[in-house]
Amino acid sequence: MLRYTLMRFGIFVGCLLAVWGLVYSGLAPRGLGDSNGLWIILLALVLSAPISFVVLRKQRDVASESIVRRVDRAKADLQANRSQEDDDTRGTQGRAQEQDQEQAKAS
Repeated sequence: MLRYTLMRFGIFVGCLLAVWGLVYSGLAPRGLGDSNGLWIILLALVLSAPISFVVLRKQRDVASESIVRRVDRAKADLQANRSQEDDDTRGTQGRAQEQDQEQAKAS
């Protein structure tokens, strides 16, 4: 997941530099008043999103599979813990019933 995030950030930085160059060379429009920096960042975000979507498809799938494996493992561990707790509870209840029966026989 970290690799995907770093690659996505790299694409954004590349788009940011490209947009900055285009705006200051006059090929792309400047923002209104003092909003030029914000305009460059927003335009870079708009350009980097579809590029990341297409270029990083494989990395996104790998990251997704990794997350699914972790979630499945956590679910299995949780289920194992629940069944172990159920077994422990049944054992405790069974011992309590046996003790009650032994006390009833003794009296």
